[in-house]
Amino acid sequence: QVQLVESGGGLVQAGGSLRLSCAASGSIVSINTMAWYRQAPGKQRVLVASITSGAGTTNYADSVKGRFTISRDNAKNTVYLQMNSLKPEDTAVYYCNAVLQVRVRWDTNMISAWGQGTQVTVSS
Repeated sequence: QVQLVESGGGLVQAGGSLRLSCAASGSIVSINTMAWYRQAPGKQRVLVASITSGAGTTNYADSVKGRFTISRDNAKNTVYLQMNSLKPEDTAVYYCNAVLQVRVRWDTNMISAWGQGTQVTVSS
């Protein structure tokens, strides 16, 4: 029905940069808020950054403010996360999330969808 496909994770040294991408596809009518979460080993999944539709209002976790930038391309149904000045504590699986209105037969539903996750590892 709806797929979120992430890319861009990998291994980087502390102080380096990575750019994550997440493309949504399927029976999409519209996309509301898009966000990135992360989950480190043995810890809960937490919000990293989010961006609304329309005005594109952004919100960041305190731990990434000034280092990460979230953006979106509505024409491509894609959200990005530019990560600079990476630290070992940023190591985690990063998940894309989107709140979408989707077609279901002759109706529409609002759903929350998740990507499969992409590993980011920052070495010291």
